[in-house]
Amino acid sequence: MPKAGRSILITGARAPVALHLARLVHGAGRRVILADTPARPIAAASKACARYHRLPPPRFEPRAYADAVEALIRAEGVELVIPTCEEVFHLALAWRGRTMPAKVFAPEIGLLAQVHNKHSFIRLADRLGLEVPETTLLNSRDDLEPVRGHSRDLVFKPVWSRFASHVLLRPTPDFLDAIAPSPAMPWVAQRFVEGEEISAYVVAREGRLKALALYRSPYRAGRGAGIFFERVEDDAARALVERIVAGTAWTGQISFDLMREPSGRVLPLECNPRAVSGLHFFRDPARFADALLGDGQEIRPDVTPPQTVRLAMWIYGLPAALRSGEFARFRQAMREGEELLDWPGDSAPVRAQWPALAEVARVALRERISLQAASTRDIEWNGPG
Repeated sequence: MPKAGRSILITGARAPVALHLARLVHGAGRRVILADTPARPIAAASKACARYHRLPPPRFEPRAYADAVEALIRAEGVELVIPTCEEVFHLALAWRGRTMPAKVFAPEIGLLAQVHNKHSFIRLADRLGLEVPETTLLNSRDDLEPVRGHSRDLVFKPVWSRFASHVLLRPTPDFLDAIAPSPAMPWVAQRFVEGEEISAYVVAREGRLKALALYRSPYRAGRGAGIFFERVEDDAARALVERIVAGTAWTGQISFDLMREPSGRVLPLECNPRAVSGLHFFRDPARFADALLGDGQEIRPDVTPPQTVRLAMWIYGLPAALRSGEFARFRQAMREGEELLDWPGDSAPVRAQWPALAEVARVALRERISLQAASTRDIEWNGPG
């Protein structure tokens, strides 16, 4: 049974990582409240959820969102708020502008913005003594001219973006005519790095690692979010993560996209200051909650098999496998991968995928955008101002 006393609020209930985090915290005996904008997010169906609160969309109604979060905290006796998605930026802004009756498990907005910005993050890593890929800030069309001649060696992406949206991968020079960088919507041109991409999920407290999972994603939703995850071990990647976490005195969750070159050197590409799917490699509630909420030592992942969302694999992975002629590899992945939504005695979230997907699909149709864009439209944060 959950312990008596104050509750933990987990936001971003639409995300599988929010569901997983709720299950871990609930399994350790804490009362878990969940909150988000959708009417029927998957995590709200879980037995780990004591109560679900629907909030205004923070991207479009920031004041109403902050008011609702504060009222929720007071009504439910919340002692700690743990963000999981990009609502972390909106929460940090709410905490900056008022005295909240609970702590938020995240840094202040200035540091969040610095690492989320794809240019300033690389500059930060460079200042911390890490090797980084050459990355040029583009604030205007004129800034494109010096890099146009070697565009085939570069990756172009907006400074504020997610899921590889709008990325131009080694484009020909004429493709650059389609983008219009500006001070309000800057881009970066980053050297294309050959190698194997590694993702890192981190929990840290005051600059100390409390949990780290390194993994790769051989199947993705388009070029964006991973939908099939395999653990990896890499000492150079770990050292890089430790340097950034210590150098920023980070408290909260943070994730990185890294690239391991054939030589073994690992370079940082970008950072997302939120939870990512590496969380699914932790399944021991007591140990994880002790690391997250208490003074426990760093914990290692306790899950070995690949983790996946089977529904996403059917929607995105199967068509990709058929196009590439790799159906046999897809079948093997489906045999080896464990459904990450499965949890003993808590089957409702698997069924809840369908109404949750339908709700996202309605937004996509109404706004004429992709499913991926619709899934985060109301919580995106695209820089100050």
